[in-house]
Amino acid sequence: MTVAVLGPGGVGGFLAAMLAHYGTPVFVLANDPTASALAHDGLRLESGRFGNFDVSVRTAARLAEPVDAVLITVKSTHLARAVERVPAGALGDAIVVPFLNGLDHVDFLRSIYPPARVVAATIAIETTRVETGLVRHTSAFAAIDIDEAGHQLADQLGATGIDVRIRDDEHAMLWDKFAVLAPIALLTTHERANVGVVRTKRRDDAVALIGEVAAVAKADGVTVDPSAVLNRLDSAHDSLESSMQRDQAAGRPLELDALGGALLRRAGRHNVPVPVAQRLVSELEARTGQAVVR
Repeated sequence: MTVAVLGPGGVGGFLAAMLAHYGTPVFVLANDPTASALAHDGLRLESGRFGNFDVSVRTAARLAEPVDAVLITVKSTHLARAVERVPAGALGDAIVVPFLNGLDHVDFLRSIYPPARVVAATIAIETTRVETGLVRHTSAFAAIDIDEAGHQLADQLGATGIDVRIRDDEHAMLWDKFAVLAPIALLTTHERANVGVVRTKRRDDAVALIGEVAAVAKADGVTVDPSAVLNRLDSAHDSLESSMQRDQAAGRPLELDALGGALLRRAGRHNVPVPVAQRLVSELEARTGQAVVR
């Protein structure tokens, strides 16, 4: 397969580097300065699990030639503008595979591209783009779930050593990640601290928020075990930071609507009370000046 990666940040840079390292032809789609830098210097991945290596990738500002898959790896705050680099008319027979946080992005992409070509997927990973062309994979875990419609891409990703599972229920797949990520992201960002601090100093909030997320998921048709989510929080290494927390520290826009907003919208739709989520989101709105859609 030939793969285009839209957004060479922490996740996109990691996936592009891994695929290219194992022989996949990769196009990176980015703005002109980033595309020029990557075309000249390539991509470097530093990972305790996969090693350190450099790869060469082709770059472009917009998709203009056939590929087999387009991986969407931008932040939700940039999605609406970023997809302009992948015109629907240029997609051809390619599948579109988003690796974004939240619950609403798949439907958004299906409003732009043929719905059957959009294949849901999730990734659990801790990475950071240190600078243009340098991505650091900072934890041992790297796991992808992907809908069965993307089985060929799943095989290619799995061949790199990434843990890959094929799923047959995209709704449950998206909720499985959201149920873990949303509480961690909201609490680490609100506290301005890592998981180690949150699970001790903010234990009561964590337990309550996880319960709220599980209740909303149940109302939305998905079973989430709160004790399993709490165990995930407790088993994470102390220094784990969420990407939303790092965005806050760097002064970047937060994925507050994709995480907090998505939870509040579903809670409202199903009349599920979520007082802790409401408080955290409202206080983060006041802190950042961002507003979520309820």
